[in-house]
Amino acid sequence: MVSNRKVIITCAVTGAIHTPSMSPHLPVTPEEIADAAIGAAEAGAAIVHLHARDPRTGKPDQTPDAFARFLPRIKQATNAVINLTTGGAPYMTVQERVKPAEAFRPEVASLNMGSMNFGLFPMLNRFKTFQHDWEKQALENSRDLIFRNTFKDIEFVLQTLSGGGTRFEFECYDTGHLYNLAHFLERGLVQPPLFVQTVFGILGGIGTHPEDVMHMKRTADRLFGDRYTWSVLGAGRSQLPIAAQAAAMGGNVRVGLEDSLWAGPGRLAQSSAEQVRAVRQIIEGLGLSVATPDEAREILHLKGGDKVAF
Repeated sequence: MVSNRKVIITCAVTGAIHTPSMSPHLPVTPEEIADAAIGAAEAGAAIVHLHARDPRTGKPDQTPDAFARFLPRIKQATNAVINLTTGGAPYMTVQERVKPAEAFRPEVASLNMGSMNFGLFPMLNRFKTFQHDWEKQALENSRDLIFRNTFKDIEFVLQTLSGGGTRFEFECYDTGHLYNLAHFLERGLVQPPLFVQTVFGILGGIGTHPEDVMHMKRTADRLFGDRYTWSVLGAGRSQLPIAAQAAAMGGNVRVGLEDSLWAGPGRLAQSSAEQVRAVRQIIEGLGLSVATPDEAREILHLKGGDKVAF
């Protein structure tokens, strides 16, 4: 039997976790971020998930001005769905983090579904020299970092973005986050179909074992039934194995240099597009098709790229 199911590839091109010294290929400037997003879309990503950085230091920058430097170019060059972070970086306030999505009213914004320890300090074992003072300090400080996403914070994001027709990529790093989302669904503050992104491999969240992936899927099935669309992202070396497992199980996938710098053991990915091509090969090898941006819009009930404010 030939499956006609379409798999949505999301690509997160820079994020706030990795620092510039870890890879020369990590996009930092507006031009690099735009090029990375356009390249990922050309490789087959239906959705590009975007953060901004200070072009001089590479430090995460959550000002709308920073996003304004690349959003129009990406929109002009591609039909991809643009997804803006409200996660920003874990040390920012939720008021800072929501500003770009509030200003630009994208089709999709990410929304973290619970507070958690967010340990990046193990990367100090791999990376020893840093170009900028903030990089080592940010990793070291994560020993005592709580990524705050309280019920009040989540309500604030939902209310702030409620008028613009933006839908959400609900990022769930552990089982409790799925239950938090079920709480908001029960209260009518979020509307199906829910786009649930289960995240594996952040120290402080659920692990990367195949059983962890199964457990999150079973829990989401029980809580949301047919009212959600499932996607996965695996951090670091788990990126492609978890993507392959999820695609085979009926899920969608996220790749990109935000989540992993690697293209294989000890081999840095040259671009996020390289990772999109790799996961596309897996999806098509399973006899599945990759969703176009417009197919992703239909699956996720998005408002359309002509209704954003950029």
